[in-house]
Amino acid sequence: MSGIPGAARAVVIGGGVSGCSVAYHLAKLGWKDVVLLERKQLTCGTTWHAAGLIGQLRASQNMTRLAKYSADLYGRLEAETGIATGLRRCGSITVALTEARREEILRQASLARAFDIEVHEIGPGEAVALYPHLDVADVVAAVHLPGDGQCDPANIAMALARGARAHGVQIHEGVAVTGVLQAGGRVTGVAWRRGEESGRIAADVVVNCGGMWARDLAAASGVTLPLHACEHFYVVTEPIAGLGRLPVLRVPDECAYYKEDAGKLLLGAFEPMAKPWGMGGIPEDFAFDQLAEDLDHFAPILEKAVARVPLLGEAGIQTFFNGPESFTPDDRYYLGEAPELGGYWVAAGYNSIGIVSSGGAGYALAEWIAEGEPPFDLWEVDIRRAQPFQRNRRYLRERVTETLGLLYADHYPYRQMATARGVRRSPVHGALERLGAVFGEVAGWERANWFAAPGEAREYRYDWGRQNWFQNQRAEHLALRTGVGLIDMSSFGKIRVEGRDACAFLQRLCGNDVDVEAGQIVYSQMLNARGGIESDLTVTRLGETLFLLVVPAATLRRDLAWLRRHLGEDFAVVTEVSAAEAVFCVMGPEARGLMGAVSPDDFSNAAFPFGTAREIEIGLGLARAHRVSYVGELGWEIYVPADQAAHVFETLEAAGAERGLVFCGLHAMDSCRIEKAFRHFGHDITDEDHVLEAGLGFAVRPDKGQFIGREAVLARREAGLERRLVQFRLRDPEAMLFHNEAIVRDGRIVGIVTSGNYGHHLGAAIGLGYVPCPGETAAEVLASTYEIEIAGRRVPAEASLRPLYDPAAARLSM
Repeated sequence: MSGIPGAARAVVIGGGVSGCSVAYHLAKLGWKDVVLLERKQLTCGTTWHAAGLIGQLRASQNMTRLAKYSADLYGRLEAETGIATGLRRCGSITVALTEARREEILRQASLARAFDIEVHEIGPGEAVALYPHLDVADVVAAVHLPGDGQCDPANIAMALARGARAHGVQIHEGVAVTGVLQAGGRVTGVAWRRGEESGRIAADVVVNCGGMWARDLAAASGVTLPLHACEHFYVVTEPIAGLGRLPVLRVPDECAYYKEDAGKLLLGAFEPMAKPWGMGGIPEDFAFDQLAEDLDHFAPILEKAVARVPLLGEAGIQTFFNGPESFTPDDRYYLGEAPELGGYWVAAGYNSIGIVSSGGAGYALAEWIAEGEPPFDLWEVDIRRAQPFQRNRRYLRERVTETLGLLYADHYPYRQMATARGVRRSPVHGALERLGAVFGEVAGWERANWFAAPGEAREYRYDWGRQNWFQNQRAEHLALRTGVGLIDMSSFGKIRVEGRDACAFLQRLCGNDVDVEAGQIVYSQMLNARGGIESDLTVTRLGETLFLLVVPAATLRRDLAWLRRHLGEDFAVVTEVSAAEAVFCVMGPEARGLMGAVSPDDFSNAAFPFGTAREIEIGLGLARAHRVSYVGELGWEIYVPADQAAHVFETLEAAGAERGLVFCGLHAMDSCRIEKAFRHFGHDITDEDHVLEAGLGFAVRPDKGQFIGREAVLARREAGLERRLVQFRLRDPEAMLFHNEAIVRDGRIVGIVTSGNYGHHLGAAIGLGYVPCPGETAAEVLASTYEIEIAGRRVPAEASLRPLYDPAAARLSM
């Protein structure tokens, strides 16, 4: 008989390093009845041909935490399982050939220091001492991370598999999953086939670790998992006498990485324009296979590499390898429970960093599955960020031609994707284009980031300093501060919650009191049991049993999933209505005059106070005006039925022509909000950040009754804060902040800037970031001396716990 059980606590699909890691970590948590099914043989998809680079530093603290966990795990697996993982802490060197790349790698070095990773900024001479074969004639800077290294990917997967088996996991090779079973919105198991045999395994948890096959497997269950395979090339030389034991070398300006292994040299590439593969699906029998050589495609990389490491020109090529790896639309992998189907979990789409990521990802996902919440903030890789339209195969094919190359491209701030654009557009997109809008993309939405002047190029020219749109942003920013501006925010996520129990349901989820009169707007967070912030939103009561929730475009699917997960037996309906209404934000001290010119309604402070919503007449139609502001000025968000959006926009434009109306983009809105110290979800506030430590205690009402997170709020109030979110203003007006710069308190790095922008009204770059302060008063926090480390240079900064702009919020209640 097959030996495959009829029931299990969890079924893991896929026997690459990701699936083996998830199974191993579930077993380590005491899950004995776990089954891993592999359609062919362990490691046969991508794992077997991975380069096996172990780079600890990632783009965020928690991704770095996972990478460091992987390295530590691989270092101890041999002692546990008896299988050598080949982990060698040989270090890594990244060299810069341009001033822009120099700025980037020195910023990364600051980040490494903030994350407690050993790092050394070295010159060309020191780089040659570490890598004698390197031509440094045009090298302008380098960074050395001694703790980085390399490993044997296939053996790591085998060690994880052996460790999983030792803790009770059943691993069955040659077993194809033919479907994921479901009932009542949850998985109930899987159907499988092995040769002529077939059967089912009942299970409450199914984990898709299917690699290149994961997208199509997920789609069969109605789950969105956007990834696409690309061809990935490397060459391996013949043995080179005297090569020596070398660190991993990265030369991102030439799209290349180098790895010494057993006296040979491997040269790999992340070329600017990649080659998608498997447009018609990945063949079911694909195993330990490679793709056709394409020397013409790889030749430009090889030519530069021979000049960079001249001994390559003398060595023979033993292997020219081309194998597929999966890439995602934003170069970040996917973890978590699919919002469409309860119990369906995902760990896939690793964008060529699967080896360094999978150890930590497997640990984090197992904890998440077992505990019902992630061990720390994982929004960066959360599956709930994926948009349903991204399942489209043409979209994915076009986008991954770019994302593979972006791994080694200059990681400039504000860099915009160039491919697969224009999918989701505001009803007034064409009008914004006519007015000079330069668009960026969030969650597929095209949004005006800034407006070009007549005759000015409508393009980004990227830089680490003031980019070409800096003065455009300044003009828009000052218009919002001193006159009146209009921002199209039709991309807002909009959710209707209605029904007999709608109010009680939202009271249970929201920290603030939303049981208010109809027409009232409440700013709130939805908290988890730890007091961390799961959602940042406004709740508008439109009627006794009807509420409108407004959330960021990027978090809409996350917020919907959180609401539906907690609905329980409450009699209420949760409906996403984002496309039904356009939103025009009319903001600035002259906003009242413009609104009075387009509507006969009373917009006075007495008739229309802050935090209220009213139906208004506007032009020839009707809309709903919400008096709120994310820029810190008098203003209204105008919610307009999509079919009337063009008319209302034209009405505002015509009236605004006589009143100095300035059309503004998201960059100006962001620079205004950071002057006001308004928080940004995903940067300044996450599910790991306690609502009180984020400075949002004013939006929490523990006395209203029970809600999720209430006990954590009361406990933190009693115990005191461990850290505080602080606003910083640089004393050098020329320096720029973006995010991830190191915060230095009294000469010691204590954290990172969570978000930054230039404050044009305040005349300097402004940042937000958490400062640890256990047992300290606010006065003690502010008594310190602060600097921000930017690419190795420490810039003095003023610190504040109150908004540096309009701290009393007088301008919001004008």
